[in-house]
Amino acid sequence: MVLFRRSLGDVLRSRRMHRGMTLREVSAEARVSLGYISEIERGQKEASSELLASLCAALDVALSDVLREVSDRVARHEAEVGATALPVTVPPAGDVVASAA
Repeated sequence: MVLFRRSLGDVLRSRRMHRGMTLREVSAEARVSLGYISEIERGQKEASSELLASLCAALDVALSDVLREVSDRVARHEAEVGATALPVTVPPAGDVVASAA
């Protein structure tokens, strides 16, 4: 689901920037390649549960907090476009493009 990947990436990037960390620092701490983290933050790659746990540990944030924030974002999107809409993409500008299921 593109919406979930995008939301997860946005939340992780926000948390990283809030802590003042660079991708390189998170990469070293989590032992994950910088490029892969960048792709996750841009919503281009899926993060496994193990990888997500490593990223959260590197960012010193609870996995449950990240997932809750992502869930809240998805719920807001569903409320805006309807729960039956299938999100195709969420452009960075915030405009949502969806198609009905």
